[in-house]
Amino acid sequence: MIAFCGLICTECPVHEATQKDDDVLRAKTARKWNNHFGWNLTPIDINCDGCLTVGGRIFGYCSDCEIRTCARDRGMVNCGHCPEYACEKLEAFWKLAPSGRKVLDKVRADLG
Repeated sequence: MIAFCGLICTECPVHEATQKDDDVLRAKTARKWNNHFGWNLTPIDINCDGCLTVGGRIFGYCSDCEIRTCARDRGMVNCGHCPEYACEKLEAFWKLAPSGRKVLDKVRADLG
């Protein structure tokens, strides 16, 4: 599952913990992300069915993500399909998560 921004949801520990209903992984991920990002997450916050879901659980940051909102409003499968690829929103996000660019660049190349 490729998120709008190019992250692979199935590789995310929040998505994994949710799908496996793994409270140990939820706690571990909350601790790790709190230390890394300076957040204040609890294991209860670690739930997500992927940002492409409609009506499912979305991680707090993802529910407010302007990339997600933009892509959904435009009806995109992901941002690799957008005629305005790569926009400023993506460029800013990729400074934090550069792996997303590689994924979406491949999506664009495959579109041909």
